[in-house]
Amino acid sequence: MVRSMSKNLCWIGLFYIIVLYLSSFFGVVLAAIDDFNQAFPIIEPDPGHTKLRLSVEGLEAIKRIKNPIAAVAVIGPYRSGKSFLLNQLLSLSCYEGFGVGHMRDTKTKGIWVWGTPVEMNINGVKTSVFYLDTEGFESIGKSNVYDDRIFALATVLSSVLIYNLPETIREADISRLSFAVELAEEFYGRVQGQDVAFEPAKLLWLIQRDFLQGKSVKEMVDEALLHVPNSEGDKNIDQVNQIRDSLAVMGDNSTAFSLPQPHLQRTKLCDLKDGELDQSYVKKREQLKEVVKSVIRPKIVEGKSLNGEEFVSFLEKILEALNKGEIPSTGSLVEVFNKKILERCLKLYEDSMTKVVLPIPEESLQSIHESSRDESLKAFDEQHFGRHHAKRSVETLDEDIEKMFKNFVMANQYQSSKLCEALYTMCEDKMDQLQVLRLPSMAKFNAGFLHCNQSFENECVGPSKTIYEQRMAKMMGKSKSIFIKEYNHRLFNWLVAFSLVMVIVGRFIIKFILIEIGAWILFIFLETYTRMFWSPESLYYNPVWHGIVATWETLVYSPILDLDRWAIQIGIIALILLVYWRCYGRRKRGSHSLLPLYNNTSKHRDRSE
Repeated sequence: MVRSMSKNLCWIGLFYIIVLYLSSFFGVVLAAIDDFNQAFPIIEPDPGHTKLRLSVEGLEAIKRIKNPIAAVAVIGPYRSGKSFLLNQLLSLSCYEGFGVGHMRDTKTKGIWVWGTPVEMNINGVKTSVFYLDTEGFESIGKSNVYDDRIFALATVLSSVLIYNLPETIREADISRLSFAVELAEEFYGRVQGQDVAFEPAKLLWLIQRDFLQGKSVKEMVDEALLHVPNSEGDKNIDQVNQIRDSLAVMGDNSTAFSLPQPHLQRTKLCDLKDGELDQSYVKKREQLKEVVKSVIRPKIVEGKSLNGEEFVSFLEKILEALNKGEIPSTGSLVEVFNKKILERCLKLYEDSMTKVVLPIPEESLQSIHESSRDESLKAFDEQHFGRHHAKRSVETLDEDIEKMFKNFVMANQYQSSKLCEALYTMCEDKMDQLQVLRLPSMAKFNAGFLHCNQSFENECVGPSKTIYEQRMAKMMGKSKSIFIKEYNHRLFNWLVAFSLVMVIVGRFIIKFILIEIGAWILFIFLETYTRMFWSPESLYYNPVWHGIVATWETLVYSPILDLDRWAIQIGIIALILLVYWRCYGRRKRGSHSLLPLYNNTSKHRDRSE
């Protein structure tokens, strides 16, 4: 019992340890999340330092914001003072704000956000402004593709993009802006009155230098954007010159600003107060704050400002697009923004095609497809984002339409096959019924044959019609051949049986001599002719036989009376009339009759005597 109690105590102790550990862990996490007055990573590099991934901790700082959001991002080479600049803009010391490194390696990895936004009133709209610190370019151990992804993401996310450059503008610094130029060409040239994918970030050239004499920063930027002579036709120079041209066009969307160095001893900047800094720097810094505030606008995506949740969702889409492929491209971003438009236009095509009642002829389906496709592509052309790279989205829409059209073609084939098969089966059954008519009639067979052909021709439509027409022609030809072959033979047997029946009727029932004589003549003709000419087939070419057939057809089938259908009813009526005449009719007439009837009185002897 003691051993059992000790075991229970051990389990209870272990349970309390786990509870205390979990509570302390969650307490730390909650405390960290509650304290947003610090920097958080929102984007971090993957282990290979080539692609980017989200950091949940920093995203929570953004998601909680309900106001429209604006973002100020600082980009530039590593060790160029970006983190220090952001702390200055936020009026924070190095120990309060973004981490500042004095070593040769880069301090900031990925993209960081200051967790507490600056609340501003922009054109009457309360806006939460976040400040973003980005990993510097050209640091050791990174690929150029990684730098491009950081630059591209900052370009898309920000409302104000501060390009922080030390001393001067290099050729490589201009090349870095190629992505921003492509974005401008793809997204910012939309027709007035239509929603843009997202509004461009204001580009702020910020050049920090040790002296302010000489050229102004605007002159430096204008000079840097002048064409470089390229007499040897170097492709790289041509490419950079194209970027220069595009940046010159974007002149109304960019601003240039110079900032002197705050102090000669840069490694001690974090320990210096404003009074110890160069006063010209302090003055220019305050002017820079005002310039940044004057150009900040809420981030607009597809015609609307974004709150925290929407901003994070937008970030996720952009990151997925930029991580696609070996290098980040504006084409991948165009595809992201056109995705919903593609879906709407594809739905427009689908709705138009779904209204069609299948099956229909292939030519009609093709015509409707082309009309619906043109309507869908026209709608996409009116709504899509992007200029040059939108071609890929158009190709995607066209491919999706063709895939959907193939489904409609298959559905049309199935419905056509189903309908034609039903009509074929119906005609096949009809031909089988005509083969076994109680009273064979060539006229009735021909009428049924013609009706089947007409109904099949009129009702069977679609791609399966040709195949079923061939099957139909073969089946109908075979049925007609069999019917004609059996028709004369069955009619001959019917006439033989009919003649014998009429002999009996004329002799014993109504005792009408002429009926009996006519029946005997018919019977003798049929039997003796076939015996004389060896086969019944020889009879079928005799003119007398043709006359008999014509009379038979007239009696058996006409538009007014179908004897095959009413034979039983007519037979019953005839039998009733016969019985009535046999029992009552002759009594009323007495022995006087104009017809040559047999006399049944005992005075006459039977014919057998």
